[in-house]
Amino acid sequence: MIVSVSEARHVDGYRIWLRFNTQEAGILDLGELIAGSPSASLLRDPAYFARFHLDSWPTLAWPCGFDIAPETLYQLLTGKQPAWVSVA
Repeated sequence: MIVSVSEARHVDGYRIWLRFNTQEAGILDLGELIAGSPSASLLRDPAYFARFHLDSWPTLAWPCGFDIAPETLYQLLTGKQPAWVSVA
């Protein structure tokens, strides 16, 4: 099964509640990821960070074009790699 985000809600700061199509859910703090990514500089403003939406994949995306792959979100939240992702 290809993992996708089925629901997402802003909690506070850089924390987002996510539910995946696997039915696994939880709160993920993306503060460290945002702070360490030069391409996410606009997201360092908490008000702008809260403007995410689910795109057509669906995964988290922001108006500036920044997005985070659903398999990355899944791994960060659950600590598990999606079954369909092969390790070379």
